[in-house]
Amino acid sequence: MRGAAVEGLSLYGSEVYSFLCMRVGNETDAHEVYAQLSEDLWRGIGAFEWRCSFRTWLYTLARNAAVRFERAPASRAARRIPLSRMDEVAAAAERSRTRPYLRTDVKDRFAALRSSLSRDEQSLLVLRVDRGLSWQEVARVLHDGDENPDDAALRRGAVNLRQRFQQVKERLRALARASGILDEDGD
Repeated sequence: MRGAAVEGLSLYGSEVYSFLCMRVGNETDAHEVYAQLSEDLWRGIGAFEWRCSFRTWLYTLARNAAVRFERAPASRAARRIPLSRMDEVAAAAERSRTRPYLRTDVKDRFAALRSSLSRDEQSLLVLRVDRGLSWQEVARVLHDGDENPDDAALRRGAVNLRQRFQQVKERLRALARASGILDEDGD
């Protein structure tokens, strides 16, 4: 079983680490949370029941470690610098003839908009859009409470997350229009 933990981290470690960087806001804290995740994985691998994929379980452990870190009083002082600043992004270089969604300045501005979302909303976007997890998997990772939710709880969670995802998309679209990234037609 310990070999499975090592193999799992070698397969998904960098992917999960980048998720943690987004979640906690900087690499120093992400290192600390990743170490906690590794310890949780090492201790819990024997109890893993394959109720979900190993990848999904690893993201669940990562999120739980991040939440514990965020709630710890010692970590609050470390979270004092924002990931990005809208003013700096708005002063980006002049536009090129590249299609709008491919421009680096537009990507940077969208990244700034994403960083203005709550950590849970950012996590939702990363897991669903960037990582391509199914709604059931996203529900398992973001589930609060029972470590092993039943299928009915996961289905309810997936429905709620889909609705929340739509709200987040609409909010991002409105923010993009307000900042001039998108015109009124959405282009």
